Amino acid sequence: MHGRSDATLNRHGVRIGTADIYQVVEDLPEIVEALALGVEKPDGEYWMPLFVVLADGVVLDEALRERIRTELRTRVSPRHVPDDIIAAPGIPHTRTGKKLEVPIKRILQGVDAAATVERTALDVPELIDWYRELG
Repeated sequence: MHGRSDATLNRHGVRIGTADIYQVVEDLPEIVEALALGVEKPDGEYWMPLFVVLADGVVLDEALRERIRTELRTRVSPRHVPDDIIAAPGIPHTRTGKKLEVPIKRILQGVDAAATVERTALDVPELIDWYRELG
């Protein structure tokens, strides 16, 4: 077992644990941390973005995106490859260190951030605003 997640992804009928993605992506020296989500859209589409926090001086260019895709495809499976890879300023956590997978997913689905997460319980509450603006 590589980790715990409350946000199991369901990609094309295959259940995917986000910890499997994190183990591969966070092994790369260019990546500090990652957040994978499975976002059901109103039109029935399923969007699987991967947010990455980059190491100092690293730029998320197409070469790094392709490296991430290749590592996921070969070390886990093609179904683990995200639809989009997005550089993020940080990954929000609870004060106990748990990534906010489900609340961020809900914010990206358009649910009001205030109804989704209690900002005072977060390590860096300002990060919620970045994800809200993206959604």
